[in-house]
Amino acid sequence: MKNISNSQPSDKLIFALDASGLAEALSWIERLSGHVGMFKVGKELFTSVGPKIVESIKQRGGRVFLDLKFHDIPNTVARAAEAAVGLGVDMFNVHASGGPAMIRKTVEAAAARAAKQGVQCPVVLAVTVLTSLNNSDLAEIGFEKTTNDLVLHLAKMAQKAGASGVVASPLDIVNLRRDLGKDFVIVTPGIRSADEQVSDDQKRTLSAFEAIQAGADYIVVGRPIRQAREPEEACRRIIREIADGLACQSRA
Repeated sequence: MKNISNSQPSDKLIFALDASGLAEALSWIERLSGHVGMFKVGKELFTSVGPKIVESIKQRGGRVFLDLKFHDIPNTVARAAEAAVGLGVDMFNVHASGGPAMIRKTVEAAAARAAKQGVQCPVVLAVTVLTSLNNSDLAEIGFEKTTNDLVLHLAKMAQKAGASGVVASPLDIVNLRRDLGKDFVIVTPGIRSADEQVSDDQKRTLSAFEAIQAGADYIVVGRPIRQAREPEEACRRIIREIADGLACQSRA
């Protein structure tokens, strides 16, 4: 499975719905529905609100990327995957560092639950290396590989175990696309505006144009939209960057 649906440039834009509560989240959903292709629900919001936020997005016709980065023994993560399918999410992720057995059992459990319900199986993504980590951070943790080498190693392992794709830094896209093929889904956080100075905890970033041109299937954007004076215009600007990236990609 390549993608859920990303025929339009806006379909490739995932908004990080990092709200503190239900009311704030719903206001962003109402405001940005039609401007973004999917809403990412992460740990903060899901812990605060629970499954209700996923239900609220789906009731409004939106698509959901459940970003909880499951990482546990294979059986536990497989059961969590079944629950995610039951919620109707379109995409969810696990940590690749959980290993091939965990990934394989999760993919199998998700597919079985989706078949039982008669629904499309969500895209199952493996998180490689967080975009807040660089080579120095990995060395301090105890990894001997560089970020680029570790990302590629984990991505190959995840693909072999049956994952649909990966979450990876935009700086890793070219190598991933080259080694893992055109049908492996690449979802890329760490996206910043082409003219924006990075001043947060993301260390390995690119613009939307650069990420799409390099081969990303979806990009995740939060603060550049959320903190903009006019969030809808920020979305339109990013979508123009996506369209320009696609055009350059098609000419390559």
